[in-house]
Amino acid sequence: MTKLLVIETSPRGDHSISRNMTRRFVAQWQATHPGGEVTTRDLMETDLQFIGAPCLQAYFTPPEQHSPEMKAELALSDELVGELLACDHVVIATPVYNYNVPAALKAWIDSIVRKGLTLGFDGNGLVTGKTATVLIASGGVYTEGSPIRDRDIATQYLRMVLGVIGITDVTVVAGGGAKAVDMREASMDGFIGTLQPAIEAAAV
Repeated sequence: MTKLLVIETSPRGDHSISRNMTRRFVAQWQATHPGGEVTTRDLMETDLQFIGAPCLQAYFTPPEQHSPEMKAELALSDELVGELLACDHVVIATPVYNYNVPAALKAWIDSIVRKGLTLGFDGNGLVTGKTATVLIASGGVYTEGSPIRDRDIATQYLRMVLGVIGITDVTVVAGGGAKAVDMREASMDGFIGTLQPAIEAAAV
């Protein structure tokens, strides 16, 4: 059975452009993969903690030496890593905040980049044979020819991190100019509709 893992990041619910992009993507993916399994990890409903000293102590301690406290410290990280390793395709839907990813998505990334699980001790990625799609909504437009293309830090960062853990087949659907929806210059359906061909192409 083909498995899709959906990572949702936006706190805006139905008003979120990235979440509306996700709905279109999942609908198309399910049409392409009848019987496929979809797992959704909503980071707004996940008690993600920023990396602190207890987590680092557990991270750098060999698993066979973990205390009960260390195991508890890494329990959510273990769960998130398990979801990633179990899927065939991961889709990350995110807004852009100040040119980069939201703190919640960074916290997820810090939880799933784990030596010995997703990253080899030799520096090679262990999450191979998977596909990733990034659905990104941004106020700015960063496509080819844009005068602010060099500010497209979020896309570059996500491609880099996914590549580090071994996922090199990455498609980005860039929803630039999304502020038009918030400013009521465009409807949600109209804006998402312009992205539909790219979304459908990614949902294979």
